[in-house]
Amino acid sequence: MILAFCVAAWGFAEGVPADEPVTHAGTVRDAKAVIIPCKGTIDPALFYSIKRRTETALQGGAQYLIYKVGTYGGRVDAADDIAKYLIQDVAPRGHTVAYVATEAISAGALVSVSCRDIIMQTNTTIGDSAPITMGEKLEGVEREKAESFIRAIFERAAEANGYPVLLLKAMVTVQIEVFRVRNLRTGDYEFFEGDGLPTDANLYDVKAAQEINGKDELLTLTASQAREYGIARAVVGDVNEALAFLAERDGVRFVGQPMVLETSWSEHMVSWLSSPAVMGVLVMLAMLGVYLELSTPGFGLPGIVAVVCFSIILSSKYLVGMANWVEIAILFVGVVLLLIELFVLPGFGIAGMLGIALILLGLFGTLIRNAPDEFPWPKTPTDWNSLSSGVFSLSLGFVGFLVLAWILSRYLPKFGFMSGLILAPTVGGRGAGSQVSMTAPPDNSRQQLHVNDVGAAVTRLRPAGKARFGEAVVDVVADGEFLDKDTVVVIIAVQGGRVVVKRKESGGRV
Repeated sequence: MILAFCVAAWGFAEGVPADEPVTHAGTVRDAKAVIIPCKGTIDPALFYSIKRRTETALQGGAQYLIYKVGTYGGRVDAADDIAKYLIQDVAPRGHTVAYVATEAISAGALVSVSCRDIIMQTNTTIGDSAPITMGEKLEGVEREKAESFIRAIFERAAEANGYPVLLLKAMVTVQIEVFRVRNLRTGDYEFFEGDGLPTDANLYDVKAAQEINGKDELLTLTASQAREYGIARAVVGDVNEALAFLAERDGVRFVGQPMVLETSWSEHMVSWLSSPAVMGVLVMLAMLGVYLELSTPGFGLPGIVAVVCFSIILSSKYLVGMANWVEIAILFVGVVLLLIELFVLPGFGIAGMLGIALILLGLFGTLIRNAPDEFPWPKTPTDWNSLSSGVFSLSLGFVGFLVLAWILSRYLPKFGFMSGLILAPTVGGRGAGSQVSMTAPPDNSRQQLHVNDVGAAVTRLRPAGKARFGEAVVDVVADGEFLDKDTVVVIIAVQGGRVVVKRKESGGRV
């Protein structure tokens, strides 16, 4: 009798699957559910949004957290952050449920399997989670390195929530061939790889082995298939049926209509600003503003645009955890050194070069998530993917800047209402001279300029500025150095849109 009691007790303690909650007949407890939509591109901004809304729901007393999934994927590092948060931080405090409302593809599948339960709406899909890299095709060792990391993440979720490990791995890697075979003793189906099929016909129904995923296929399942293979707990028509299924299975009664916690407008804005396309445009505008500011005397609208764009880039990166205070400080010091070089120190030397180096280092640091005391260098495949995506955005911005800078330098001065934004070009004249549009012309609006004409700088040339030749003030560009105000200059070339000057060797100041 004692032995029978011990066996029964052991069977009760060990026989309850981890993914099935224990219910007690005749007891119904009240529960509160909150719906948290998880849609669009999965990125760091969505991770922080999900974290904020989840904490709000838990503080409000929610026991069931329904993540309404509808996404084609996104960044692996963001999906991994969400997965770890759901498994390690949320699961001990609440019951997580992924409700697949449309599709859970790629990173969306990882977020879904990180929940304790998956409930899928009719005619939805889940899977297709192989890694891809922007502008690059993964092959050989590089692909295996990326896939092994993602497979480990899926295996972690499968072990935590009781999903078939082999099926989740087949969502990541093409070479995995999966068969389903019925165990004759237990009556349950088990999954095997193609080269590991059982041969014992007394234990398994070998002849009726069913191929689930081919060797050259990436596993993607419909809702009915996911339910049949043990990934989805149920297939329902809408979220109300999902709640009814949970209530019946777990013996709970949901109080009131579940609250829906949507993404805030500011989180949408940060996510939009952090996207590669928008980031590339911001970089392009920032560089264009710096270029125009250096091409015109004084500080005006282009400089303000550059400052605003750089501020948006840094603030959006900081809000999604890609930039820390050290990287912002480095970039700020670099900008200050560059401004000192441009407006205070003559020429261009150590301060300017150090400023440019610090700016590049600060921007590089924002491409990789790292602690303030760590050097921003990629350590994992997701870090390399984040770096490649960031470099791709910066490259697009730089190419766009080069194209626009060429267009503006060539055509902008011809538009009178915008000519003040950039130095006016020279206009070819007869004989040995050229006609140049004067900033402050004398009685005649045109004056002949010749090579070797001597004048004086009326503003600081850095390298663009203004110089006086006779009674006319002309837009000029200094050759090879910055010149202070009142420096005696001589024209060395009149080249299409530019009047090029240099310091007169025997001259001083006037």
